[in-house]
Amino acid sequence: MGYITVCLVLLGIHGLASAELPGNGDTNSPSKKESLRVAVIGDTGIGERAFHWGFLAVQKAIRNHEPDVLLHLGDFVYQPEFKPGSCPERYIQEIEKTLVSPYPLRLFVPGDNDLPSKISKPKASGCWSKIDPLDTPFDVVADSGEGPAPFEGTKIIGNTFFAILNTYPWKDPTSWLAPRIREAKKQGLWIIVALHEPPITTAWYLDKRFTVLKQVNKLQPDLVFSGNQHSYERFHQLGVPERKKKLPFKKLNSVSKYQRGEGTIHIISGGGGAFIKPFADQQDNRRHTAPKDVLKALAKRGLMNHFVILDISDQTLKGTVYRVCPGKDPSGKSNPRWKPKKAMWKTITLECEGKPTGSAKFDHFEISR
Repeated sequence: MGYITVCLVLLGIHGLASAELPGNGDTNSPSKKESLRVAVIGDTGIGERAFHWGFLAVQKAIRNHEPDVLLHLGDFVYQPEFKPGSCPERYIQEIEKTLVSPYPLRLFVPGDNDLPSKISKPKASGCWSKIDPLDTPFDVVADSGEGPAPFEGTKIIGNTFFAILNTYPWKDPTSWLAPRIREAKKQGLWIIVALHEPPITTAWYLDKRFTVLKQVNKLQPDLVFSGNQHSYERFHQLGVPERKKKLPFKKLNSVSKYQRGEGTIHIISGGGGAFIKPFADQQDNRRHTAPKDVLKALAKRGLMNHFVILDISDQTLKGTVYRVCPGKDPSGKSNPRWKPKKAMWKTITLECEGKPTGSAKFDHFEISR
């Protein structure tokens, strides 16, 4: 019995201890009895430049689901100083308490606020060098050519293959990642890719359809998670973009139940505690409003604190999105809205307005083999 298997037995993870983990000494596919629960969160609320009250509520709600894995999509810390010379230890201590200790396994994506500051991002915390060692190490894989860029790698946990990518700077991962994904699919594993800056979004649109989106979708993952935008978005299954053609997607008429292999679902989850920012079309910002074909491919979106829970079995991958309404901050010091005094907020509604305090289901999707 391997070291990781022993740890999983002791931790009581959802059926994963019945066999060695693929990628860690055993290449057998997981049995049909195994299941994996993953919590996904992005853009959390540590630091003075965030909605900390919302972050605490999200963390409490996630722990109630007892996930096996925490997938963090980047931007852990929002500190107020310009070009900070150091990362205060109090931030790292809170990360250890809230995002490390409660979770048996952790996969962390580097966000732009986590990396060292620069002219275009003067308030970046520079905390990544202290955050990165706190996650679960990537699998060691012998690549025939050039391997992953810094802070990138893959991890097989139970029935799922995870790929963590770095968007700062972005480099096409096809040469090293495509062979790993092909091997993972031979093992019958689900494929999840995670990166910080979205390949596609309606929140603050940047045209990446023939760069990042095309490169990622050609790898044919089942799910792609990203953060950066302080909101929630889910797209229908997307195909590989082609020039002079509209964005290809498979839209369902009613229940969000998809078949595997018919496209890639992209989810943006940035509601972990950062200030909530309206979509560009709500701000009347035409430059960054998404094109019509992108808006048509959107399944659901919302402005709220939230997290995603994935329940992954051999035959199905089920995702449930939970809205978290933290209630009024008792200190009276914080507001969930980004720049709350802007006039646009007079006509923009947060999902929690008029809703009771606590967490509730907001969205659900399912992929079947």
